[in-house]
Amino acid sequence: MVCSQQIKSILRVNHAGELGARQIYRAQRKILGDDPDIVLMANQEEEHLKKFTQLMIQNNVKPTIFQPVWHVMSYAIGAATALMGKKAAHACTIAVEEVIVDHYQQQIDSIANLPEHQPLLEIIQKFQKEEDHHKEIAQECGGREAPGYELLEKIVKGICKTAIKISKKL
Repeated sequence: MVCSQQIKSILRVNHAGELGARQIYRAQRKILGDDPDIVLMANQEEEHLKKFTQLMIQNNVKPTIFQPVWHVMSYAIGAATALMGKKAAHACTIAVEEVIVDHYQQQIDSIANLPEHQPLLEIIQKFQKEEDHHKEIAQECGGREAPGYELLEKIVKGICKTAIKISKKL
């Protein structure tokens, strides 16, 4: 199957994001243990990663060349926030998911009127709802009460937005 550059970009950046999510949760689970909320979110991210990996293979899309960098950075973000405590780990989730929900909405808006991409649109819409639910869980777990929340949020969001911008293109 041949797909447009726009769709290749969507698949590449979403795959990179799901790899990053996997690494964040791997680090957090290693430090904090198998907290049920973190396990639930991590398992859903694994499902997202499997789906985007499958779509990339089907559409012959190469991953971002920055994948090794994101792999290490994501694990570091997960470890750093987990070492700051459970609330900081959840603060990380809130910040990441706010960026991702908005990012997915931009993708939804860009392909909503393209009938040939309806299956991808439905996948992104489903994952967007799940990511928003992750944010809600993290809020309920006190993520916004983490010490230094505003600074942590700004740093994590900045990293996510930069990774998205780069991964769309490379």
